[in-house]
Amino acid sequence: MAEPRTYFETVEGAQVNVARGGAGAPLVFLHGANGGGRFLPFMEKLAAHFEVIAPEHPGFGKSDSPAWLDNVQDLGHFYAAFLERLGLSDVTLVGTSLGGWIAAETALRAPSRLRALTLACAAGLRIAGTPKANIFLWNAQELMRNLVHDPALAERMLAAPMSDEERDIALKNRFATAKLAWSPRLHDPQLQKWIHRIETPTLVLWGREDKIIPVAYAQAFAERIKGARVHVFEQCGHLPHVEKADDYVAQIIAFSKGARA
Repeated sequence: MAEPRTYFETVEGAQVNVARGGAGAPLVFLHGANGGGRFLPFMEKLAAHFEVIAPEHPGFGKSDSPAWLDNVQDLGHFYAAFLERLGLSDVTLVGTSLGGWIAAETALRAPSRLRALTLACAAGLRIAGTPKANIFLWNAQELMRNLVHDPALAERMLAAPMSDEERDIALKNRFATAKLAWSPRLHDPQLQKWIHRIETPTLVLWGREDKIIPVAYAQAFAERIKGARVHVFEQCGHLPHVEKADDYVAQIIAFSKGARA
C-alpha cells in the first residue's frame, strides 16, 4: 500500500482535514467524539481492500469550525456534499459512535452514492428506560477507562504522551461534541422518525460491554432499518475498531462484498 497522506479539502466553505490511503472502491470512515485526522491501524487493514478516506468533521481537530454548523443534521448535509465534491460513488460508509449518527444522517441524504453502510456503537437514537452514559460529566481519565472493556488497554492509552497541540485539539473536540450532542443527549428525535427511510444495506456493529451506548441500541437500529444485520463483539466496549480490530475489519469487508454481489 502506498503511504497514506493527509491533506485539506474545502466543501461548503469549510476546510477539512482528510487522511487517505489504499486503493479500490472508496470507504469513507466517520470518526467519533474523540476525533480523527489520522490513519489508524485498522484503517491500514481496510486499505488493503479499499481506498480509505477519513475526514475530520467540521468543528473537530484541524478542520474549520464553520458558522453554519449547529447540529448533526448539518453534518449529514455536509457529508452528502463531501461525497459529491470528491465524485465518490459505490461508497462503503462506516461511522462509529457520533460518526455513526452522522453516517445515518448522510445515508438519508445521499443514498445514490452508497453501496453499504456500517454503524458501529452509533449514537442518534433513544430507547426509553435504557439511558446512555452522560459522557459530559466524566473527566478525560474516566472517559478513557469507560471507552474500552480491557482495563490494561485503557491504562496504555492514558499513558501515551500528549503534546500541547494534541491537548488543544482534545479540548476543541470536546467542545464540538457538546455543541452537537449535549441536548438532547446523544440522540435526535428527528432521526428517530425518519431512519426507517434508509435503504442502503446496513451492518450494525456493537461491543457487548459498551458503557457509553448500551448494546440494546444495536437491535434498536436493526429494527428501524429494513434488512439491517447485527454483529456483537464479545468482551468489547465502545471502540471495537481498537479492541477487536481484525474481526471489525473482517465484518466490514465481508458485508461490503456481499452488498456488491
